[in-house]
Amino acid sequence: MSAVQPDRVASCFMISASYLRVYSPAGRADARSLASNQWGRNVVRADGYFVWAESDDDDAFKVEWNGSTLICPRNGRLRMLEGIVAFGNVNPGAELLPATAVQRAADELLRIKSGAPRARSHILTSPWQVPLRWFSAFDPEDRELYDVGSDVSLRYRTDLDAAVERVSSAVEIIDRAGFDDSLIEVVEDLERWLRGFPDGSMLELDYASVAQQFTAVELAFDESVARIHESLDALDQLDFELAGEKYAEVAARWVSAQALSYVN
Repeated sequence: MSAVQPDRVASCFMISASYLRVYSPAGRADARSLASNQWGRNVVRADGYFVWAESDDDDAFKVEWNGSTLICPRNGRLRMLEGIVAFGNVNPGAELLPATAVQRAADELLRIKSGAPRARSHILTSPWQVPLRWFSAFDPEDRELYDVGSDVSLRYRTDLDAAVERVSSAVEIIDRAGFDDSLIEVVEDLERWLRGFPDGSMLELDYASVAQQFTAVELAFDESVARIHESLDALDQLDFELAGEKYAEVAARWVSAQALSYVN
């Protein structure tokens, strides 16, 4: 199995995206359960609606973390199918993606899960922006600027156990504060996803091409993680005014990116 660095992967999509990736110990079978023998070495595509330009030749990202080699399998087709089904569920009846295409994707996804029960995506993708709930998994000290050619991007990396603890705490805080179940559920979904990976894993939030919406100076002074935790701390004290102020600071930073999501 070959391995590549995330910033070397080419994509056919012109949409900028951020990524939440889980890297697991290289020796764990579940981290490699969908290597290239699952679908051969072809470009993964969905008939008529999407083309996913990830070849199975390079099927995993690889990093050295705390003295261990960790990998993050791309599992391109699995992620594509999950994305089609998720889009169909959120946008039922959308002309862009007919119900028949969503059903075909759901059927194939079911066949894959039946044949490989442990199959799971190690990567979450968000077009144009970083979902604010992702920030709750990290500490401000986890941030790192890195070079992408002549540009820079931003990423956060942390031990998975610490990430799970932070997200679990966020769920408890917003639940005690009496927020709507729909808001709590999206954070709970993140917590459940994180809990499905083995011990010794690492979680990475990569701004990737979304970083192009900001200058290098803006990225250097990005305090989104710190502001989200300040909001949660205030909410834990039932100081709704301060919690709202801190959350609004982060939301304002990403409002232009969120507008792109709706335009496209």
